[in-house]
Amino acid sequence: MSCDDLNQALRDAGCDDEAAEEFMRLCSEGETVKAQRLLSRHRKVLLDGIHAEERKISCLDYLEYILRKDKVS
Repeated sequence: MSCDDLNQALRDAGCDDEAAEEFMRLCSEGETVKAQRLLSRHRKVLLDGIHAEERKISCLDYLEYILRKDKVS
């Protein structure tokens, strides 16, 4: 994978400039374990965001349920 392709993949994954540059530096220095940790941390941040949004959706679903239930009663 070329550096440009790798940079684009990092951007597509939502990495900011600082994280992308750090990842590229670590890879160029052969620090693959540290580079993998960086990606894992970023993945965790994204997943935490998804879970927060899922909780919001659950709240909305509950409110819709209450509204439907009250309308039927």
